[in-house]
Amino acid sequence: MARPDLYKTLGVDKKASAEEIKKAHRKLVRQYHPDRNPGDAAAEAKFKEVQAAYDVLGDPEKRKQYDRGGLFGGGPGGGPGGFGGTGGFDAGSFSDIFSNIFGGGGQGGTAGPRGRGPQAPRPERGRDLEASVSITFDQANEGAQIPLQVPTSQTCGTCRGQGAKPGTSPSICPRCQGRGIEAQGQGLFSISQPCRRCEGSGTIIEQPCPTCGGSGETRTVKKYRVNIPAGVHDGSRVRLAGKGEPGRHGGPPGDLYVVTRVEESPIFRRKGANLEVEVPLTIPEAIRGAEVEVPTLKGRKTLRVPAGTKHGTVQRLRGEGPPKLGGSGSGAQRGDIHYRFVIDVPDTLTEEQSEAVAKLQSVMNGDPRARLFGTAPGGSTTA
Repeated sequence: MARPDLYKTLGVDKKASAEEIKKAHRKLVRQYHPDRNPGDAAAEAKFKEVQAAYDVLGDPEKRKQYDRGGLFGGGPGGGPGGFGGTGGFDAGSFSDIFSNIFGGGGQGGTAGPRGRGPQAPRPERGRDLEASVSITFDQANEGAQIPLQVPTSQTCGTCRGQGAKPGTSPSICPRCQGRGIEAQGQGLFSISQPCRRCEGSGTIIEQPCPTCGGSGETRTVKKYRVNIPAGVHDGSRVRLAGKGEPGRHGGPPGDLYVVTRVEESPIFRRKGANLEVEVPLTIPEAIRGAEVEVPTLKGRKTLRVPAGTKHGTVQRLRGEGPPKLGGSGSGAQRGDIHYRFVIDVPDTLTEEQSEAVAKLQSVMNGDPRARLFGTAPGGSTTA
């Protein structure tokens, strides 16, 4: 029988450094961890394979033995530590290693659990929940306390979370004998994975609870008053630790994430950490300059518009914008407000306005488009 390729399990080369093996292990653990794949038996089995491989390759001495063929047979020359030599297979060292990997030794050359009775179900962290709240633009900048109703699960009051009909109890799984795991494979090496009959719980519910149907949970709606911090924007996520669904078998609860949906302001536009306001200017104000009042989050302020201001020119008021998320108190940092000046051109003119514009045009010097043709051959061009 060929020994298992632990390097292939971790996805590394046989000449990989200890650091490369460690990085590969971390990546795979994050990918297949049961907390990230609840109820996924295949992911849990893969997680255990990865752990088993790293327990060998992550230990310099065990790795040397494995590379020499001293852990899983196939030792050099078929001698001691191999399958075909007079020394035979060292079942004792095999059991010792896998007692560390799977929590139990092998019996008769099988790397499954040994001597383990029915086990209590493993604590499971509750699921995270997500809910949305709609708030006004002012509430987003000032902070607010918002009522929120969240559909969630709670421990069944009839069976107290056991899932069995009152007066009965879950029975030991006949397939795994209450261990919650079973070994699969052939020969001397096998992989332990969650029992397919009881899905790793170690117990079978013969008479489910009539209230929860055997799940041990019922649906409910919880009410909260959520403190929305000042400075949130549309799509911000506020985390409420421990307010998600309750954990199972004594596990910790999940978290509740509240997503803010901010109503648009008729005046201000959010631009990252800042705000932007369009400020209309008349043609005379843009030409001669002026002092104009502009809105702020706390009232009004006066800006000086320089003479000759062009369409799209921006002035900035530092520290007058929205508070930066995470700040607190009167000294919290704030963004800026950008005022973009736009020239207000009327759609129609009265007779008096037309005469005024004609007089203005007659006294204005030069053609502003002349520079577009300054390098054109032959001077000016007529369309």
